Amino acid sequence: MQISASILSADMANLTTVVTGLDHAGIDMLHFDVMDGHFVPNITFGMPVLAAIDHCTPLFMDVHLMISDPLRYASQFVKAGADLVTFHLESDSDPKKTICAIHDAGAQAGIVLKPATSWEEAIPYLDQVEVVLVMTVEPGFGGQSFLWDMVAKVEALQDYIQKHGLLCQIEVDGGINVETAPHVLRAGAEILVMGSYLFNQADLRFAVRQIHDEAEKLFLQGTE
Repeated sequence: MQISASILSADMANLTTVVTGLDHAGIDMLHFDVMDGHFVPNITFGMPVLAAIDHCTPLFMDVHLMISDPLRYASQFVKAGADLVTFHLESDSDPKKTICAIHDAGAQAGIVLKPATSWEEAIPYLDQVEVVLVMTVEPGFGGQSFLWDMVAKVEALQDYIQKHGLLCQIEVDGGINVETAPHVLRAGAEILVMGSYLFNQADLRFAVRQIHDEAEKLFLQGTE
């Protein structure tokens, strides 16, 4: 299990300090939400901010493109420092061409499903990507409540991946905290995106350790 910390909820005036603190707390990845104000009703970061952050941390850069035309910009985000680029199947770009563009640029590729998109929509691409990201809130804003019916979607995806011997990992994003994490982990999620919950903790290292402990408990239960 890995934790990808969403900087959407971070103090933008002190990002270097925030990123250093996340690294010291044991975070595995930085989740970088890119929104264009068209695909979702919000605008966030672009390539220059990603490049600046990438220069000040060795952390894996997990870039989530919530934009209408990811094919046009994917390789530019890889050049700016993305190690993984995920994009929405609901976007305007051809999924296979976008996956190829990300791989050709030298990064891992992933597809993203909005809550209303069925898990079956991911099937044609699961053997081509490293990650499938299940949105457990509506994309666009941080701090939303977890959508509990998405647990079944994670479970169905994991069953399909296992039955077909595929290697892609399941990532979940939205409303993940110490209460919801065990449910998505039990369903088969392997990467947890966490934002508001982490940044509201007085002791970030303890919060990260708590989530890892929950994952270890579930793993041990599964081996018994």
